[in-house]
Amino acid sequence: MTPPADRPADSHGPRRRPARDEVGTRALLDAFADGDPAEVLRLGDVFAGLGKRSFGMLLFVSTLPAFIPIPGVGGAISGPLVILIGAQLLVGLRKPWLPTFIASRGPHRHAMARFRDMLSPWLGRLERLVHPRADALLDHRLASALSGLMLMLLGLLLLLPIPLTNFLFGGLLLLFALALLERDGKLMAVAWAAGAVAIGIFGVLSGSLAAAAAQWIDLLV
Repeated sequence: MTPPADRPADSHGPRRRPARDEVGTRALLDAFADGDPAEVLRLGDVFAGLGKRSFGMLLFVSTLPAFIPIPGVGGAISGPLVILIGAQLLVGLRKPWLPTFIASRGPHRHAMARFRDMLSPWLGRLERLVHPRADALLDHRLASALSGLMLMLLGLLLLLPIPLTNFLFGGLLLLFALALLERDGKLMAVAWAAGAVAIGIFGVLSGSLAAAAAQWIDLLV
């Protein structure tokens, strides 16, 4: 029997569930927060199926420890992860890579739930303003390299014992993460500008960033 002509097209079966690379940031955080609170959310799983948004989600989760209110702890965890993500953007990788010993670790779901609840009011406002646009500021080789370089420098600053700056650098890193997640090139331009100011004030002017970079270069050489 032929269905009536005015029958909705999707009434023949279940509605298609949006893929992970189609849902918003808050929906992704909800998915990561739901489940057994004691379960570990492995970093290697957070960017699976996200396509071009993979770096954004990994950066988002990697920034979480920066908000731990214990001096020296958050930066020591988030800093190296942010540097690793930035280095991969700098050299032009299209998908994040993590060593096995890092990919198998990550935050517990209850930590993700607290992080989501803390950011929810801000995300609600931002998600009404951000949307996919200005792809060239995200995908162009030079744009990706600039983002990677700035993330590496901010990761270095996060590692340094600069008092009362973890929340500041964490907030800046979340701007980068949200721009990558929501595919918003104009928001990325804002993140570049804010990051340049922070690097200039806390890094170049104090000389601490140059000293830290020199130490890292010495270790690599």
